[in-house]
Parts: sequence; structure tokens; C-alpha cells
Amino acid sequence: MGSSKTSGQGSPNDRKARIEAMRRAERARERRNRTIAIVASTAVVAGLVGFGSYLFISERNEKQREEARVAAEQKRQEKLRKEAQGKDIEGEQAWDAKKLGRNHVTKPVSYPMTPPVGGDHDQVWMNCNGDVYAKPIPDKHAVHSLEHGAVWVTYNDRAKPADLKALEAKVSATPYSLMSPVNEQKGALMLSAWGKQLTVDSAKDPRVDTFFAKYVQGKQTPEPGAACQGGIAQ
Repeated sequence: MGSSKTSGQGSPNDRKARIEAMRRAERARERRNRTIAIVASTAVVAGLVGFGSYLFISERNEKQREEARVAAEQKRQEKLRKEAQGKDIEGEQAWDAKKLGRNHVTKPVSYPMTPPVGGDHDQVWMNCNGDVYAKPIPDKHAVHSLEHGAVWVTYNDRAKPADLKALEAKVSATPYSLMSPVNEQKGALMLSAWGKQLTVDSAKDPRVDTFFAKYVQGKQTPEPGAACQGGIAQ
């Protein structure tokens, strides 16, 4: 009577079934991994698109707010200009513009007031497109800037830091204006235009805004529209 042997490997059909099951499981894993990758990629892309949209909207809103602020400030300045034209500024000194020389000279000029508000001057102006100078500037160049319609803010060592900071900000934001120290002037803070001058004790003095509104490219300007750039700077 013969004996039968049982293989530990099972029948060929069993092995085939196990291999097919393993393949199905591997394909299922691959599908899951692809699905996870697609979902993750979609989430990342959606996040980037959302973040980009947020930045775009934020920048657009900020731009709109800035444009609105600038428009409001321009409207305020225009209102101030209209109000200032017919207004006398208390404490303002004025000189007869017809008696102020306007010749271009190369020799030194002695001015009768400090800082000067007009007179003969150098052929090159001081840059006055909101320029703030930390050191004294030559009178002969600054006077030429006044001829172009600039307002010149000057100060000495008695001026308060808070006032200087406020005036620096105002000048920096105002084309056709400039600022510099004039140590020998009598007032701590002084504003000059062609033939006009005002001394104030504080940058908060409402006459400061009135002076700017009235004399930046104002009616006193001998050469309205002339450049305030392309001159010289420190």
C-alpha cells in the first residue's frame, strides 16, 4: 500500500490565488497612495491659490485705501489753498517783490534778512522737491528755489525735536518745499517764500498749514512751474 505526500506549498491553484490577491492588494495600495497624493496636491494648490488671492485682495484694498487717503489729502489741501488765498497771515513779514533783485550772479550776495526771502542768487537752485537737509545750505541756491515757488522751512538749535519731526514729515510730503538749519536766525522755526516770512513757536501752529497752502507755487512766485529738481543737493 503506497503512502501519499502533502506539499507545504499547496496546490498550483492556491499559489496562483495568493499571488493574485497580493497583486490586488498592491494595486489597491497604489490607488490609495495616488488618491492621497492627488488630494494633498489639490489642497496645497488650493491653499496657494487662496493665499495668493488673499494677498491680491489685501494689496488691492490697501492700494484703494492709499488712493482714497491721497485723494482726501489733495482735497483738503485744495480747500486750504482756496481759503488761504484771501487770508492775511497774522505775524507775517512781507517785502516789496519789485525791490528784490532777481539777477543770476557768481559773486557772494549779502541779504538784508535771515534767512533771505529774495534777491540776486546763483543760477543753480537747491533741490526743493520735499528735500530735508541736515546741514546748512547756501543762501544763494535756496533763494533761487524760492524764485521757483518753494517754501523754505528753517530752524535753529532752540527748535524742539517734536516740532522738527513734524515739519520734516510735512516738507517730505510737499513738492516745492525744502528744510534746513539756519543757526543764526532769530526765531526757532521760520517759514520763507519769495518776499514772505513767518516765525512760529510750534509745528502745530495753524499758520504753518496756511503758509504752505498760500505760498507753495503761490501768486508771489516769480517763476511758477520752474523745476525744483535737477539743481544741487548736499
